[in-house]
Amino acid sequence: MTTILLTIHVMVCLFLILVVLLQGGKGAQMGAMFGGSSQTLFGSRGAATFLSKMTVVTAVIFMLTSLTLAIFATRTPSVIKELPVTQERAVPLPGTPQQIPQTPIER
Repeated sequence: MTTILLTIHVMVCLFLILVVLLQGGKGAQMGAMFGGSSQTLFGSRGAATFLSKMTVVTAVIFMLTSLTLAIFATRTPSVIKELPVTQERAVPLPGTPQQIPQTPIER
């Protein structure tokens, strides 16, 4: 399930990048501001284009798959928690003091 969702997530991510790069920027009409263009710089945009609608839909799908993958990641147990503690380490970790065997002192 996670593999399928991750594959969908990557494909949606690449499609979102493509759709965003295909759009014309809002700054494209800034040069027409002083030329007497009928479009306003910061006014109404008019009807939304197909690419802007596609961007919104793709972004929503991207966020949903991201949220779902995050939920799946927190619900799977950690590898560290699954390892049984059956033996003590034969080789001590670096930086830990060595245990010196205690021998009785003879008097």
